Amino acid sequence: MKPDQLNGETINRVIEMAWEDRTPFEAIETQFGLKEKDVIAVMRRHMKASSFRMWRKRVSDRKTKHAKKRSFEVGRFKSSNQKNY
Repeated sequence: MKPDQLNGETINRVIEMAWEDRTPFEAIETQFGLKEKDVIAVMRRHMKASSFRMWRKRVSDRKTKHAKKRSFEVGRFKSSNQKNY
């Protein structure tokens, strides 16, 4: 799926997952088919510029946002409304 093909509800969920520290980009790709660069495009398009910059600063090199950099598998976070998508 391409970022411009998403409906409002899906965009909100992608943004929510992207803000969560423990949700890796790979989980977003699995659930919505969006690669990291697509998530960045969604965030850039649908957030205020200052909020986008703050988010990019937070997630840059954050180990928990990339599955390969994570040092744990057990105890990963699962949102209570994840099953809705």
